[in-house]
Amino acid sequence: MTPVELSRTVLHAVQRAVDEGELSVTVPERVVVTEPGPGGCGDFATNVALQLARPAKQPPLRVAEILRARLLCDEGIQDVVVTGPGFLNVVLAQQADLAAALVREIHELGPAYGHTDTLAGQVVVLRVPYDVRAEVVADAVVRIVATQGGRGEVEHGEPVNLRPVPAAEDPAPLGADAAQWALLHPAPHDRPRITADHLVQRESNPLFRVRYAHARVRAVSRNAARLGFTAEPGDLHLDTDTDTDTDIDNGSTADIGIAADMDGRGDGGTDLDPLTGVDFGISTGISTGIHTDRTTPTRPLLTTLAAHPRILTAAATHRAPDRLARHLVAVADAVLPFLPAVLPSGEEKPSAAHRARLALAEAAGTVLAGGLSLLGIDAPEHL
Repeated sequence: MTPVELSRTVLHAVQRAVDEGELSVTVPERVVVTEPGPGGCGDFATNVALQLARPAKQPPLRVAEILRARLLCDEGIQDVVVTGPGFLNVVLAQQADLAAALVREIHELGPAYGHTDTLAGQVVVLRVPYDVRAEVVADAVVRIVATQGGRGEVEHGEPVNLRPVPAAEDPAPLGADAAQWALLHPAPHDRPRITADHLVQRESNPLFRVRYAHARVRAVSRNAARLGFTAEPGDLHLDTDTDTDTDIDNGSTADIGIAADMDGRGDGGTDLDPLTGVDFGISTGISTGIHTDRTTPTRPLLTTLAAHPRILTAAATHRAPDRLARHLVAVADAVLPFLPAVLPSGEEKPSAAHRARLALAEAAGTVLAGGLSLLGIDAPEHL
């Protein structure tokens, strides 16, 4: 169950409680589902009981218990724990199967993953000033609106309804991709920075992290093909974060055992990772502050991938491509530490778990490529 699906499930629980007379409230249009905060537990949490308590004229804990009873009837939910003043903490059932279903959905839909009919039949008119940033933002919004079934139209004239803060300088010297990112990544009310930082191939550059993550995913796929296996969604067998003897820590090199050509240029795996300064075939995460081992948890990556449809819908309805840009950074930061666990180590033979991990990595690559395309930015096969 994805966060979007869980949000709908909670809404249905509220609707049933209203229909059965236990709650007298207006059913909200949406329910926010997040990772559990301090003191929470489970896979996801929501404060919907606290939001409904006042209009329902009942204590939050009572509202929470009413909703808990209905949520437990859903086969996708294993348990619901009420914590604090009335937070609902949800434990999902059959995580392995659900993770495989998510990855399978992304593989089947490809770049269309996250596309919905939320804005079907709607025409979104964007009236913008004659300004470079406004034009670029409007162009991205048109593409994002199309993913939700709507049609965007760009006009010039008053009253303007899309006026992001203009850039202080001409972004053209940065080049097409960096210029697009410089104008789209900041929130509309923030002035974009037109600096050479967008061209630096370092961890500090979000654009580089996103494009680098996509290139690394493609490199892993090429290496898997050389090792004779392909992606197949299934059980990932990555449930803990305990150390193993195949640990790679703090940017050092160790016994991953794969020194293949990670960028596919045929030079025998001597390509230096620009972020760590070591060979692509044996490099670890993207900085000396990242600890990576072969039992890296998959939840952060699965969570960001599952959130992609919600992010696309929000970016379309709020005319905010910056939301998509920040989401791509989150996906990149989640997939990079995961990649060293995809390929077999040493004498290890490719297994069903390796195929499942490769499928998850490729699903992340699909989301990164699709998101960059919507922003008008190239997703490189090599970097």
